[in-house]
Amino acid sequence: MTPQQRATTPRTSADRLGRLLNLVPYLLARPGILVSEAAADLGVTERQLREDLELLWVCGLPGYGPGDLIDMALDGDRVTISHDAGMDKPLRLNPDEALALIVALRMLAETPGIGTRDAIERALAKIESAAGDLATAPVAVRLPANQKKLAAVRAAVDSGNALRLTYYTAARDETSERVVDPMRMLMVGGFAYLEAWCRRAEGTRLFRIDRIDGFTELPEPSAPPVEAVPHDVTGGVFRPGPDLPLVTLRVGRGGRWITEYYPVEEVTRETGEWRVTMRVTDLGWAQRFLAGLGPDVTVLGPPELVERIRAQAATALDQYSAG
Repeated sequence: MTPQQRATTPRTSADRLGRLLNLVPYLLARPGILVSEAAADLGVTERQLREDLELLWVCGLPGYGPGDLIDMALDGDRVTISHDAGMDKPLRLNPDEALALIVALRMLAETPGIGTRDAIERALAKIESAAGDLATAPVAVRLPANQKKLAAVRAAVDSGNALRLTYYTAARDETSERVVDPMRMLMVGGFAYLEAWCRRAEGTRLFRIDRIDGFTELPEPSAPPVEAVPHDVTGGVFRPGPDLPLVTLRVGRGGRWITEYYPVEEVTRETGEWRVTMRVTDLGWAQRFLAGLGPDVTVLGPPELVERIRAQAATALDQYSAG
């Protein structure tokens, strides 16, 4: 692959970070190098390299005063680093930084769905070796949900067999039995999930580990069909679409927090109150959720949900009066 072909390949933030870290020692060893020559060596276009140099100009060590930033001379088509801000020195972690990194890597190594666990464990071993006695500090790493259940489900998934689940569905407030073909485990929004093909629903589903009441490993291999496509969870598990029910609320000051914790379609700020619209997977879930929010939230629509909550409130009032 030529430098020009590599330059047209999509770049990630990680690519650019690595390039920036390499730029300092590269340019220090080649004062006055032509920008075109450096770009060819690094496999980027001249425009990309100039953009990297502009960013590098404002990088440096904490403090970020003039004496802490990298300085360079860009004279026409030639570039020279005149002050490296200590970026050529090896990184030294203080005890707090080393311990924080060790704990983070231990957590990452135990996270479901991580495909680079071997690389993580190698990096962890090197840092623990360098940290010495600090690495043996009694720090417990606990993952969300039940740890034993998480380990048991992961072992079952690794076995490659189908599973029979007893699963609680919060949206419908019901527990059901279903046979699934596991695909992968992953962590989203602080919760561990099993992604699998559900034979009853005939579709790919995400099952929260803490809502799996029980499971049995079946004596048959997991065999997701070709149409079993993994979910895109980059934006979270819940991805509201136009086919889901639209709920309209009038929200007082004490209930505005829901717009920060739940996906909403629109927020109209009115005097003293907000008008909020949001998509929900199930009106039954919406009824249970909204009924517990108190007088700061009034349901305006859809009519079916308004009637459900009105009837629920009336029943509760009758039971209170009878008591």
